[in-house]
Formats: sequence, structure tokens, C-alpha cells
Amino acid sequence: MERRVEITEEATLTLEAYADTIVPGEKRWPGDRAVAGAAEGGGAVAAGALELLRWDATGVHDGLEDLAKLVNDHARAHAARADLSLDTTVPPFVALGYEDRVALIRNLTAPGHPEREFWVLLALFCNMAFDSAAHLHTAEAIDGGHPGLLAMGITSPDADGLWRFRDFGYGRALARLHPDTTPSGSPA
Repeated sequence: MERRVEITEEATLTLEAYADTIVPGEKRWPGDRAVAGAAEGGGAVAAGALELLRWDATGVHDGLEDLAKLVNDHARAHAARADLSLDTTVPPFVALGYEDRVALIRNLTAPGHPEREFWVLLALFCNMAFDSAAHLHTAEAIDGGHPGLLAMGITSPDADGLWRFRDFGYGRALARLHPDTTPSGSPA
């Protein structure tokens, strides 16, 4: 049975800001601090990156508090190096402007960084939430307006819940349908 871990508000905001830096989206409300609003439409946060990260199937779920703390420590160090003062009412990574978030993540994911595998893994899950909605049933994600699937042009299934493609990907059928194929596409 799947399990989703609960995390603190500070970790939530921090990880939302990280996800938004990987796949940016528009602010959810005018005062949104975690989502920088660097792009139009929904990004990783709107696509459910936090829900995916908190899912025990990822294997990172139990370490999310530690990852949030670690990226906030890196944000403090980045701010000190860049002589930036951070708003203390939000976590340090959230307090960084979008360009500074990008610069920090670029550094953390660079070849040779000792923690690179953590930050790349976190970025991959943020992309996965947007690109595939791995934490959701595809038909439900589409019905719910999942921003990544919609951006890629994934359409709703037919009335029976199956996807059929009327246009061939190569402009022609690559093989004839086997005579024992059932209407659902299964072998008889």
C-alpha cells in the first residue's frame, strides 16, 4: 500500500521552490513566494511535484526534510557569497530570487559537486511530475487539467478508457492488425 509522508511547512515551501526552479510555472496567487512566476501556465508545482516526492515509491520520501534543510544551508551560503540579504520570514531558498535559485541549482548539479546525485535525483522527480504525472492515473491527470500532459498534447482516452491513435506516427500503418485481436486490443 502506498504511503505519502508529511513534511513541515518550511520543507514544503523549500521543495516547492526547488521544483519551480526545475520546471517554472506561474504564481498560484499574488503573494506566492515558493513559485517565482518565471513562466506562464503550470509548472512542476502545479503538476504535483510535492505529491510525487512525498510518495514512498520514490525512495526519497523519508529524506525530504533533510534535503530541504540542506538546500536552505546552501542558499544561506550562496547569499553570503553574493552579498544578498535574505527575507527571514520564509526559508532561505525561497527567499532567493529566481535567477539566484537557478544559479544555486546549477552549481549543486554540476559535475564534480559532492552532493550532485541528490540534487539531480530531486530534479528528475520534479521533471517526472510534470512530464508523466507518475503519481497519478493518466486519465485522471488529464481530466484534472495536468499542466505537463496538456502541454505535451496528451489527449483524453476514448469513452471506454482506452487510447487509440487514428493517425499513424510514421504516416502509415507499420503492420496489419492481427485477425485474433479483440476490440480492446488484446489477443483472443
